[in-house]
Amino acid sequence: MDGPSGTGKSTVARGLARALGAGYLDTGAMYRVVTLAVLRAGVDPADSAAVLRVAEGVDLGIGTDPGESAVLLGGEPVDAEIRGPEVTAAVSAVSAVAGVRDLLVSRQRRIIGESRATLGGIVVEGRDIGTVVAPEAPLKVYLTASADARAARRTAQDSAEGRVSTVDATKADVQRRDTFDSTRAVSPLRPAVDAVEVDTTDLGIDAVLAQLLEIVRDRGLCGAER
Repeated sequence: MDGPSGTGKSTVARGLARALGAGYLDTGAMYRVVTLAVLRAGVDPADSAAVLRVAEGVDLGIGTDPGESAVLLGGEPVDAEIRGPEVTAAVSAVSAVAGVRDLLVSRQRRIIGESRATLGGIVVEGRDIGTVVAPEAPLKVYLTASADARAARRTAQDSAEGRVSTVDATKADVQRRDTFDSTRAVSPLRPAVDAVEVDTTDLGIDAVLAQLLEIVRDRGLCGAER
């Protein structure tokens, strides 16, 4: 499941994984953990060589249970910190480093293989899952939404989690990240040619989930739903 920020990807992906009894992987969180490590090391996110050196030594832990959020840096839970403004401002630059992507894509593929072997399947969210990480996936989904809707959702989420933001500032950040992620040389944000595109601008989470579950059933990918 790919798409820009604010489209409901994380909530939808978790919900779909729970409904299917599958694993769940937030690949964006992995890039955010590396970004946090880069910032803690005092490294300039624009210094690709230094960023890669940090990434190669990162002790990153991430769970695949859709009912829990388990993101660790050096054994320390960092779920809240990786969603802060400093990491958000730097993550696109860190994610654009080819060596960082190579490291994390390799790990993501291992996690996918393990979850398929133990659980029978996994819902993976990010920006290059259908195009790079798992191009052979039996179902690829690309979520979209208007910039205004995405900014409103992000601002509401920030407020709920105790972070101060405004819709205008969030919209500017959303558009900045869209431009950066879609124009980078390595694994740019774009839908896979065979992805199902779903516009969530006017849809609630339940409606998006219902639509995706119907697609899953139609393709015969659904085991016993929970």
